Amino acid sequence: MDTFIQLIHPSVMLGFFTYFLYTGYLGWQVRQTRNAEGERKKELVKARFNSRHHNLGAIALSIMILGALGGMGVTYWFYKKLYVDAHLLVGLAMTGMIAITASLTPYMQKGHIWARNLHIALNAGLVGFFGWQAVTGFGIVQQILFPA
Repeated sequence: MDTFIQLIHPSVMLGFFTYFLYTGYLGWQVRQTRNAEGERKKELVKARFNSRHHNLGAIALSIMILGALGGMGVTYWFYKKLYVDAHLLVGLAMTGMIAITASLTPYMQKGHIWARNLHIALNAGLVGFFGWQAVTGFGIVQQILFPA
């Protein structure tokens, strides 16, 4: 049962990565809609990419925060300490980045290009950090499954 509990965080985060990429795809579709014209724009507007992106983004923010807290909580529960390593530090950075990217929404809604560009850049950084987390997290999962 202990191993199962310890594997909840990596399992959720792995699934979340796919979810996060889909949310990014919806954001890209929002941009396509904004830049489209005529019948193409009408067709894209009907797909409601904007509201879908906002809704999934809000859930993504919650999952990221709860995932970070859950990972740290389970680690502390089992080992009575947190290991300050690259996995923890990058995870905390990612949590801050997703909070900042979500906080840019009011500025993007007002048409500020700098906010859109920062939103995109932060989310691209998050995708890169997710890759780093997968690599470092895989090592941690190996330690859980095959303790020395």
